[in-house]
Amino acid sequence: MHEVNIVEQSVADLVDYFSVPISFEVRTILDVRAVDEGWGGFVLTEQQIETPYVKDYDAVQDEPSLEWSQRWDISNWGVLSVFVSSSRVGGCVMAFDTPGIHKLEDRKDVIALWDLRVHPDHRRKGIGAQLFQSAEEWARKRGCRLLRVETQNINVPACRFYRRQGCVLGAIDRYAYAEFPEEVELEWFKEL
Repeated sequence: MHEVNIVEQSVADLVDYFSVPISFEVRTILDVRAVDEGWGGFVLTEQQIETPYVKDYDAVQDEPSLEWSQRWDISNWGVLSVFVSSSRVGGCVMAFDTPGIHKLEDRKDVIALWDLRVHPDHRRKGIGAQLFQSAEEWARKRGCRLLRVETQNINVPACRFYRRQGCVLGAIDRYAYAEFPEEVELEWFKEL
């Protein structure tokens, strides 16, 4: 195995960052069922889907980095990139101290892990875990005490990954995505 290098980069490097695909195959979903209309909580059950498909969130947005910089001041955001040999194989983007992002609650001690990706050829090799640990260190250096990360019920591998990293499921929003009504937002939290 080649040496894995994780380096901090500038938000100006996001164009190169997005050269790493984020797509994943959906074979199962977490069915989210409200018990007693939500009074009894929620039950998540993994279910096989009839026809697997590939989901690519980058394909939904023309230029995510441009959209982000037009909506928010991303100058406080962090970008970590992963290289194996000299090839970019992954990275993560962290939103920090940015007015207007509801997940940050206008707090300077909360960080949102905005995006985490590892090239499909390098997944399940521990790179994601190293990247997550580096994101935690980046956040702690800025005085953050809480990390938040959003995923969807159709991304079961990501849900398992965040759970293995010590995150707990803290919020479920069945109505978060008007453009994807079949998807449920699952928000994971980790105290730092």
